[in-house]
Amino acid sequence: MNKHSPATTRARPSLSFTATAVASRSRSDHSPAAAAAGSMKLNNRGHGGALAGVFLLLLLVFFPVLFAPLSHASPSPFSEWNVPKPRHSRLLKSALQSENSKDQQADLWNPLADQGWKPCSHSTYTRSLPSKSEGYIQVFLDGGLNQQRMGICDAVAVAKILNATLVIPYLEVNPVWQDSSSFVDIFDVDHFIEVLKNDVSIVKEVPDEFSWSTREYYATAIRATRIKAAPVHASASWYLENVLPILQSYGIAAIAPFSRRLTFDNLPIDIQRLRCKVNFEALTFVPHIRALGDVIVSQLRDSAGQNEALGTKYLRESTDAKDKHGAGKFVVLHLRFDKDMAAHSACDFGGGKAEKLALAKYRQAIWQGRVVNSQFTDEELRIQGRCPLTPEEIGLLLAALGFDNSTRLYLASHKVYGGEARISTLRKLFPLMEDKKSLTSGEERAQIKGKASLLAAVDYYVGMHSDIFISASPGNMHNAMVGHRTYENLKTIRPNMALLGPLFLNKSMSWSEFRQAVVQGHRNRQGQMRIRKPSKSLYTYPAPDCMCHA
Repeated sequence: MNKHSPATTRARPSLSFTATAVASRSRSDHSPAAAAAGSMKLNNRGHGGALAGVFLLLLLVFFPVLFAPLSHASPSPFSEWNVPKPRHSRLLKSALQSENSKDQQADLWNPLADQGWKPCSHSTYTRSLPSKSEGYIQVFLDGGLNQQRMGICDAVAVAKILNATLVIPYLEVNPVWQDSSSFVDIFDVDHFIEVLKNDVSIVKEVPDEFSWSTREYYATAIRATRIKAAPVHASASWYLENVLPILQSYGIAAIAPFSRRLTFDNLPIDIQRLRCKVNFEALTFVPHIRALGDVIVSQLRDSAGQNEALGTKYLRESTDAKDKHGAGKFVVLHLRFDKDMAAHSACDFGGGKAEKLALAKYRQAIWQGRVVNSQFTDEELRIQGRCPLTPEEIGLLLAALGFDNSTRLYLASHKVYGGEARISTLRKLFPLMEDKKSLTSGEERAQIKGKASLLAAVDYYVGMHSDIFISASPGNMHNAMVGHRTYENLKTIRPNMALLGPLFLNKSMSWSEFRQAVVQGHRNRQGQMRIRKPSKSLYTYPAPDCMCHA
């Protein structure tokens, strides 16, 4: 077996390693010194130059699209000045005045009843690892935390299929959040290896004899040990036919890209259960993330000080939280409403023409206008349930379901497009809303500051320890939490987007009608078991592959 660097074939000057490469964007100089210099020049050019400058400024304000080639993806500076007004004022006013019965509150916080299923992720029989490995498997994972999490599970399964030794996966730098956190920065690597020691051989790094097999090595030319053409949802036989020969020839194989590169169907039950064992048992976060999560959970469950922060006005409007059925309990709301989500949806979020232009310009710069939703009107998108819920709308949904101003709400989000102005309506409905910053000190957050993957890991941990979890829109975090909480039989509310779109379009609907429709439409969307269908992810639907009848 040749264990040295294989010969390069048809080398080319530079080869982009993954599709995550992002072109650098030029930005104008907005420093005070530059502004002052510009002002001096205008003063020296006389009246004609001043008029030209005013004319140019007016063009920038009223026709910002003309300057798109100059400013790339930067939003119009005026779009953030338009504070969005509530779009459902009648419903909001009624929601703020409504009261819920004690029976409704009690039912809301009741945990899920036993549904007759139990976790079942271990192999149907025990066997020792083969004495000889076929070689080393490397995978390079892009995407956010939860997409990478699924990739790690698939990597373990592929190593098992090939009887290979898995090198701890390499996590690519996310081009959106620019987070360079590695596997060992996020997950407890020793726990990971220990839990899987009887299933797959795992090493933290490639041995010295394969030290040449690096990301940089594969970025500079076409390499014989790199598998670049793995199809999405590839079968086990594809890996045996295409990857195993490379392992046997060179002793190592690197697969990139690897996200979603293993099928969910027609695999042995032991492989399916191994994937769930990785996801639900082997992947635990590093101690400092768990510790910070425990601090947040403890604060949320402590109801002693929650009224004190709101003052006497709140005390006159609400009974003592200790007498509430939800005392000591909390909801985690995953609010994914960043600029990428808002722009890609092509929906109207009430920010006026400036916001529409800014998001349209962002779509053009990032996706060159190739966004499927752009061909539909806002009304059509909402009828189809394709618009993410705004903070106002998710607040109205929660209120209609029976949550009120005594509910402890933890906001799990990285950055909300529009900032505090966008979530002010949600805060009116739920004055006890908290987040990482409000519950922890800067010193406690020092290790995760500015690191999107670690911030998401804390939210994931808190989400798994909450009484109820709800997400404002589908996505990787939503899917990961739905699957994990199903595995643990925890209550998880799945917004009925197809129902809510038309409801929010109906401006004549009364609060009682809205609430009745919401309650009815979510009666069976609160954690009830759903069996996985063909092609669907077992990370979202763990039954029946990874769960057994009790």
